[in-house]
Amino acid sequence: MTWRTPFLILPAALVLAQTPAPKPAPAPRPKPAAKPAAPAKPRPAAAAKPKPVAPAEPPVLTVNEEKLTKSDFETLVAALPDQIRARFQSPDSRKKLAQDVAELKAMAQEARRRKMDDDPILKAQIQLQVEQILANALVQQAGKMAAPTEAELRAYYDRNKERYEQVSGRHILVRFKGSPVPARDGRDLTEEEALAKARELRKRVAGGEDFAEVAKKESDDSGSGQAGGDLGTFGRGQMVKSFEDAAFALPVGELSEPVKSQFGYHLIQVKEHKNQTFEEARPMIEQGMGPERSRQFVDEVKKKATIVIDDAYFAAQ
Repeated sequence: MTWRTPFLILPAALVLAQTPAPKPAPAPRPKPAAKPAAPAKPRPAAAAKPKPVAPAEPPVLTVNEEKLTKSDFETLVAALPDQIRARFQSPDSRKKLAQDVAELKAMAQEARRRKMDDDPILKAQIQLQVEQILANALVQQAGKMAAPTEAELRAYYDRNKERYEQVSGRHILVRFKGSPVPARDGRDLTEEEALAKARELRKRVAGGEDFAEVAKKESDDSGSGQAGGDLGTFGRGQMVKSFEDAAFALPVGELSEPVKSQFGYHLIQVKEHKNQTFEEARPMIEQGMGPERSRQFVDEVKKKATIVIDDAYFAAQ
């Protein structure tokens, strides 16, 4: 905006005052300058419409003054381990969970009312649990962010090929007293009697009787016995150690001597030895590398930390 000023009027008045005259006339008084126009008042901006406020979620669970909304409860469910969370999918199971949470919160509130959370030992326990949860979450996050490369997977496979060896076999079981397997004919044989029977059965099979038929008639493992003793294909770590050691050491087609386990005496026959290919073993490799990589990550974090242990204190314990 332009402001009007008197600088055009004042020079003219000065000129008139300097004109010669017999009697100097009083110089005309300059006209008062016009007052500058007041600036226009800005029009007030239209008031912004307030954003609609979302209605507060109603609580789905209330324990005294503590309230849990739907979002709170869903977050609680999401925090459960996968295998436990799977149990709370139906409305009835979720209601049961809410009842359990209510009981837990009621007890915790009462403990706080009694100032139990001020107890130094309880404080230490709570702190340890918090740190354990944080440490576990960090390791899981690191595992997701640093997936093993193809080269690392193959190197792990090459280092651990024996883990991916598989055996297809069958067996005949003769249980003895104390075995968790129920007796086929109700007889509770002693270990000596069970060993003698196993040796007799071995002679029959080695003498030409069909393994499958003997298993169907004599094996105390009713599950595999009905299938002629067939156990299918299994890998290391799936059978008890004495059975695994014998099965993986047996040549194809050879019949074992009686092998003792907590279940009884086994006669084992291997039909095939094979090694899983890298691609077949890949899911197990990825799973197997998890603990190894987690240990490496923990070691890296420890190296970066400043840790001081007072050996003198712990030596005195």
